[in-house]
Amino acid sequence: MIGRKLRRDTRGATIVEMGFVILPLCLTLLVLFDFGYRMYAQAVLEGTLHRAARLATIGDKTPTQIDDFVKSQVKLFSKVYPPDIDKASYFQFSGVAKSEDENRNGVCEVGETYIDENKNGMWDNGSNSGNTGLGGSDDIVFYTVTLKFPRLVPLARFMGWSSTETVTANTVLRNQPYGAQAQLPSPIPCP
Repeated sequence: MIGRKLRRDTRGATIVEMGFVILPLCLTLLVLFDFGYRMYAQAVLEGTLHRAARLATIGDKTPTQIDDFVKSQVKLFSKVYPPDIDKASYFQFSGVAKSEDENRNGVCEVGETYIDENKNGMWDNGSNSGNTGLGGSDDIVFYTVTLKFPRLVPLARFMGWSSTETVTANTVLRNQPYGAQAQLPSPIPCP
């Protein structure tokens, strides 16, 4: 008799059902907050990089001033880790982040020539051929900023994720023609 009454009694069913739903719902919301914060950091970083690159291409700012501008704009995220800022200049767009060899296969073969874009007097073994810094008039500048920051929600250790998040933004711009661009060096035969 008492067993039948208990089987038909549904007064506590709602609280049990809510217990099954609330945990996955909270986890989903926390993951969405964390993902949203990462997307916000990416958008702030990209906007900051584009403004900094524009300031640099005008030619009236020093590399230190540009770096300080970027650091001031992303200070909300970079309290623990400073942003990594990389600037490389190139003579032309086709050389951006490419090796120096003629056929761009990363190997300086006998009889092949290469253009020493960074003017260091040697072939750079297939690595990036740009000059460090902002370059000169009419040069192409490739900016990369990497920002590492702690996750917003301390959910990482439960999910097996890293406790930090990393976002990267880059852009390529041509410096203003405020002077004559340096001449591209002549091709050099491979050793």
